[in-house]
Amino acid sequence: MGAYRIASLVVILLLVHVPAIAQAQAGAVAAVARTPWGDPDLQGTWDFTTITPLQRPPELAGREFLSEDEAAALERQINEQRLSTEEQSPGSLGGVPRADSDPGIYNLGWWWEPNGRRLVPTRRTSLVVDPPDGRIPPLTPQAQAISRARDDARERRYAAEDLPLAERCIMGFNSGPPMVPGPYNNLVQIFQSPGYVVIVNEMVHDARIVPLDSRPRVGATLRFWTGDSRGRWEGNTLVVETHNFTDHGTGTFGLPGLTDSRLRLTERFTRTESNLLTYRFTVDDPTVWRRTWSAEVPMTSVEGFVMEYACHEGNYGLANILAGARAEEQGN
Repeated sequence: MGAYRIASLVVILLLVHVPAIAQAQAGAVAAVARTPWGDPDLQGTWDFTTITPLQRPPELAGREFLSEDEAAALERQINEQRLSTEEQSPGSLGGVPRADSDPGIYNLGWWWEPNGRRLVPTRRTSLVVDPPDGRIPPLTPQAQAISRARDDARERRYAAEDLPLAERCIMGFNSGPPMVPGPYNNLVQIFQSPGYVVIVNEMVHDARIVPLDSRPRVGATLRFWTGDSRGRWEGNTLVVETHNFTDHGTGTFGLPGLTDSRLRLTERFTRTESNLLTYRFTVDDPTVWRRTWSAEVPMTSVEGFVMEYACHEGNYGLANILAGARAEEQGN
């Protein structure tokens, strides 16, 4: 009899609370901003700067999240170290100054601002969320060989093609896709129109136009730095799948420049709050990594728009870089 009463009570509680839960969920869906044509509104300028590393540091192995006190202490430690280094060697970019080191280019007014003094709000110890250890999977033997060859080429600097895309001002170091936070200029602006979403990363000289219809992809012979993207809505989440990358890697430092034409990238954009966009991406490139992996990056709404990234070093500096390499070979 007692068990029967308990079961009855559970049923009554469920009957009372299920409508309330459903109403709350419906309210949350209704609260999502919509475009005039009814799609979830992701438009605006978003900042994805953070000091949370892409991969979980070895000293935090097994720790997916930090406590509130641990996160505050780590933020304080990192920022105090940066300030101390900046005072010792203005513009040193956080490096330890040496007599023969680079004199520096930017100071803390540019470096990691405006949100680069904080960890991600979840206090996760890495942006990588899968694998569970928070680490990018090991490279395949083929990718390791390519990595060594590219490092050798960049050291020799025989030709412009030996240098990274960012150094040649072709793609910025955080532009991707996927977009991974870098030291500065971590902004992306999103525009929408019926049937299309346009993604403009601050550190790239192009706009990624994403059709939302079922049109076929371009042919396999056509390859692009940012790939060929197609999008769709899954509830309130914009899902963008991108194929047709080149064999020369992306502009994102976090991916060691090793992605190739077999890369299949899936990105998900979800507006979880009025001022917060959750960006999650999954990388599938079987000739580079031994398994797929995913990362999650919070993006915060900021005022204004993305201005032109007028990178000119590749226009005049590249000749000097190559000339310097030839002078080094001659012992000058």
